[in-house]
Amino acid sequence: MTAETQFFATCPKGLESLLLDELKALGAQEVRETVAGVYFSGDIKKAYEVCLWSRLANKVLMPLVQERADTADDLYRVARAIDWQQYLKPSGTLMVDFSGENRNIRNTQFGAVKIKDAVVDCFRDDTGERPDVAKRDPDLRINARLSRGNITIGLDLCGESLHRRGYRKSQGEAPLKENLAAAILIRAGWGKADHNEALLDPMCGSGTFLIEAAMISADVAPGLMRSGFAFQRWPTHDTNAWQELREQAQSRKRHGLERELPEIRGYDANLGVIRAAEENITRAGFDDWLRVSRKELREFVKPTHKAMPHGIIVTNPPYGERLGEIEAMKSLYRHLGERMREEFTGWRAAVFTGNPELGKQMGVRAQKKYKLFNGTIASELLMFAIEPEYTVQNRAAPVGPSEQLNEQGEVVLSNGAQMLLNRLQKNAKKLKSWRKRSGATCYRLYDADMPEYACAIDVYEGVVDGTNTIRRQVHVQEYQPPRSIDEKGAAERFKEIEAAVPIALDVAPESVSFKQRRRNRGVMQYEKLHEKPMGELLQVQEGNARLLVNLWQYLDSGLFLDHRPLRLRIAAEAKGKRFLNLFCYTAAASVQAALGGARFTLSVDMSQTYLNWASRNLAMNGLSESRNRLEKADCVAWLKSAEQKFDLIMLDPPSFSNSKKMLDVLDVQRDHVSLIHQSMNLLDEGGVLYFSNNLRSFKLDEEALSGYQIEDISKATIDQDYSRNQKIHQCWRITAL
Repeated sequence: MTAETQFFATCPKGLESLLLDELKALGAQEVRETVAGVYFSGDIKKAYEVCLWSRLANKVLMPLVQERADTADDLYRVARAIDWQQYLKPSGTLMVDFSGENRNIRNTQFGAVKIKDAVVDCFRDDTGERPDVAKRDPDLRINARLSRGNITIGLDLCGESLHRRGYRKSQGEAPLKENLAAAILIRAGWGKADHNEALLDPMCGSGTFLIEAAMISADVAPGLMRSGFAFQRWPTHDTNAWQELREQAQSRKRHGLERELPEIRGYDANLGVIRAAEENITRAGFDDWLRVSRKELREFVKPTHKAMPHGIIVTNPPYGERLGEIEAMKSLYRHLGERMREEFTGWRAAVFTGNPELGKQMGVRAQKKYKLFNGTIASELLMFAIEPEYTVQNRAAPVGPSEQLNEQGEVVLSNGAQMLLNRLQKNAKKLKSWRKRSGATCYRLYDADMPEYACAIDVYEGVVDGTNTIRRQVHVQEYQPPRSIDEKGAAERFKEIEAAVPIALDVAPESVSFKQRRRNRGVMQYEKLHEKPMGELLQVQEGNARLLVNLWQYLDSGLFLDHRPLRLRIAAEAKGKRFLNLFCYTAAASVQAALGGARFTLSVDMSQTYLNWASRNLAMNGLSESRNRLEKADCVAWLKSAEQKFDLIMLDPPSFSNSKKMLDVLDVQRDHVSLIHQSMNLLDEGGVLYFSNNLRSFKLDEEALSGYQIEDISKATIDQDYSRNQKIHQCWRITAL
């Protein structure tokens, strides 16, 4: 079969122009682009070469006939006229891929059966034998497409899709197809630039980008590792031409691997997929060139073992599907953008995402965007030059103080409000040196120091989530007024608090969240005086951790400030340990443990809202949930059946809970002994349990717990900003005797 023939190479939508360029480079003739594919002409050897060398195509099809077909009889007639013995032996097997429909042919299976019948009858009439149908690995794969009244019948030269190179037996949860990965690399300019350019993938999964990049650099034909192609089973197969092509490809591979390959490295937080990547790399024959290692995104830095002045980051981050996942992914993308800006100035980056909106979180302006499809998912390839001029700046001007003015423009406060203002400024001055030493950006400034102004005032300084806007926000929570104070008097005092706080702390009134208790039908409730959108969260710093707080939507902010010393103690002790966080809330302690080098963390809480929040906290710090698992469960019930061992446990139950999600009411005074016993059963040898609660009247049952070594560390876990309230919590360090 040496005559010029027309072929059709299929590809994912969005890759047509790249495939056209690739086919031209391979010497194909009469190349013409269409939707999801490219037509080309050449002899059969050229078609073999495309099957062997195309990095982008899914299939190579050879049309045999195209005719008008309105009925099922027409399908049969057109197929029956083809000389099938050129392509299939009577004893062989076949399968028909049929697509399309019209008024008379409404079922693809029916259309496939009519063509199969024609092929079988052809052999039965001519040879007395008939081939069988095979649903898997047939000797002949027939492709039939009914469109606009015409039936096109052709042969599939490939068998399995060309994206299946043969090296990937192990894969992650959502792997990119190999030809899409190759297209992304080609779009990113890989292989065209300096051969010394490095390539890094911080979320490499099963290593597809790395292997495809190495194959491009080493000039390795993508089809060399495949077990075979469909055309090899045709009776008219040109064995000599095929053998020549394979030998040429093998020679090019040897020469390619003799050259020094660029630095290509991959990282992933999931040890399981790193193992899969190692297997795939070995199977592809690149184990002497490619390196992968387990690394959290927060640890993604430029390698230091050799000079890498420039290079490219290519990655396909997860993008989430449910709301909670998407919110966590925003933090992950922001963290990726930050790593790029801080560590890789002068490099390029190609980020492929199925949720293009997430790309806006990275803080770097994309120079180019390419629309591609990952299967049926509309996606984008974002191209970045990591240079300061492309950094997205969104720093707001400082906010001026709130002022209450008289007719002369002078600030006027009542005597009580002025007295409170003076106390707040005095407290701020006292805490200044401690804040400088400790680095605390979130702290309690006031805690009912003056009984007539019974509230807690916390200051949070950080960055508005999703921007570079620096904010100071203030959280004011009124304590329950004594019944001796009438409602009118309590309301007047609270107005004075509202007036004094913004001026004392130099913030706008809208940056202060006031939560005021009011009697409502005999029940004390918080009234939220300021509503803000859920999206306006503040990203604050605690030690090495970044944590999200929300001062507007919930009673608490998402971060219990009094536990700061305990969380930092856990961070210091967590290296190499398995950490369990019970009643985890937003998992701030788990983030600290992970950043401290914990081998594994598990955070348990019954609230999906808090677990979604915890997921965002993890993602913001570049921590994966494969090593930092979140579990929705009632901790009381969970403890009764848990068996996994841990080295470090934090047990911080609420004082009381009668949630409908729980099987029973939780009373920490009544239930603490059983909670501690069950938690201690999960401690491995040498492990430590930290038990804490904030019930002021709580008494530890030391007699019932006499089998343990118990140390009261309450004072050591109360920082200077809580020195005015030594009963904010009680905390014990518990170990086995």
